[in-house]
Amino acid sequence: MSGGGNNVVSKVFYATSYHPIQSGSIDGTDVAAHDNGVRRALLCYNAGLYDPSGDSKAVGDPYCTLFVGRLSHLTTEDTLREAMSKYGRIKSLRLVRHIVTGASRGYAFVEYETEKEMRRAYEDAHHSFIEDREIIVDYNRQQLMPGWIPRRLGGGLGGKKESGQLRFGGRDRPFRAPLRPIPHEDLKKLGIQLPPEGRYMSRTQIPSPPRRRGSVSDREEGYYRERSSVEREEEIKEQSSSRRNSHRKSSSHRRRRSKDREEKESRSDRKERSRGKSDRYGDDYKEEDFGSRRSHGAEEERHSHKRHKQY
Repeated sequence: MSGGGNNVVSKVFYATSYHPIQSGSIDGTDVAAHDNGVRRALLCYNAGLYDPSGDSKAVGDPYCTLFVGRLSHLTTEDTLREAMSKYGRIKSLRLVRHIVTGASRGYAFVEYETEKEMRRAYEDAHHSFIEDREIIVDYNRQQLMPGWIPRRLGGGLGGKKESGQLRFGGRDRPFRAPLRPIPHEDLKKLGIQLPPEGRYMSRTQIPSPPRRRGSVSDREEGYYRERSSVEREEEIKEQSSSRRNSHRKSSSHRRRRSKDREEKESRSDRKERSRGKSDRYGDDYKEEDFGSRRSHGAEEERHSHKRHKQY
């Protein structure tokens, strides 16, 4: 038994890759198809009959594109653009129409200028209203979800109860945390994503759409990561040079202060010595007078010595 406890009932998880059998399972642990739609989707899945890149109308950046579903069939491109532009700058918009009649099929793809704006709409527009119809929004699973099979081929996600073909694992209908033992080996053989035991989410948490490889938040922020190595080296050199100049100025300032201090102490010492000699020889003492007296006394001593020799 996975998860354990009553809290498991309120825990959910979301599909990161698509498998038709799993999408038809309320807890993501089924190992056999249970309706004809799932069987049809499984046939397309195994035979590789669906190519998501084969849609010539699916243009634009998938990481900036939002799926909008459950639209009124009377909603026009202009109405949809006005409603969705409150979340960011719209680069392109495609309301999917019937190839023969031209009538709206009730869903659209909205491409924003940046991934950041798309994520804002992804978080805020879900379950909002356009022309009195509650809409759902999701990321562009057609191009970003591995193994994706669309609803028209028996796949897709979500759906209404009256259709009898509910699909789980998406934003609107996530997988419930399993209350029964998980058949790990059977799921692995079929290549089905295993439930993230112990790492379930609550129903109030918003699942994050896929990020562009190497992306932090959006293409605009990517500019700072994509700068050339030359620019980064120049920035490092500039910072290093600035630090050296600052250190040089600081050292020069310390040397100048030390020299000024030494000169000040030297002047103070000379004054102290002069003051001490003045106290010893009288107030009228001068260094030059003391020197002249000392030389006069030496001269008298030499004359006295000569007179003694003559006698």
